[in-house]
Amino acid sequence: ATRMFLDRGFDEVTVAQVAKEAGVSSVTVFKHFPRKEDLLFDRVDDAVELLRAAVRDRAPDTEALTSLRDASIRLVDERHALSGVKEGSIPFYRTVAGSPVLIARLREIAAELVQALRDALDDDPEFTADPGLFAALVIAGYSTVLTGTAQRVIAEGSPDPVVEDHRQRVSQLFDALQNGLAG
Repeated sequence: ATRMFLDRGFDEVTVAQVAKEAGVSSVTVFKHFPRKEDLLFDRVDDAVELLRAAVRDRAPDTEALTSLRDASIRLVDERHALSGVKEGSIPFYRTVAGSPVLIARLREIAAELVQALRDALDDDPEFTADPGLFAALVIAGYSTVLTGTAQRVIAEGSPDPVVEDHRQRVSQLFDALQNGLAG
């Protein structure tokens, strides 16, 4: 599905075409992917688990924000698909930017990630801040950093020249969340 969307454009490919290419029925596709958009955004479960693990599996003396920062920087260092700086990401970014349906789904996914992080924090007796506000700020900030990075990766023609700036912007985000914005 991803290859077809990147080659032809998301709106030009039907679920029936994806099913035919995969040798399955459309019903089978929808059993595994409730929405066509989820065929392209197939890492949401990974993102949810990353957030939950950052809260759940952190050391007893480590704040949730520090653990989330560490997880985010690790993604950059690994050039993970969720980092924004994975090699080969330009066709993906262009496909998403060219489809209002995909942009709308990204907004829904951001809301789902806020809820997942909030739920993880609600279950954490050590966390004393407002979990909903905290989660909303983390996800909105990270989404903003990723959007800027995607735009720069497209403009540069490669994530390579953007990696260090992206790492710095991720750090700046978590510094701002920790200390507030100056100026």
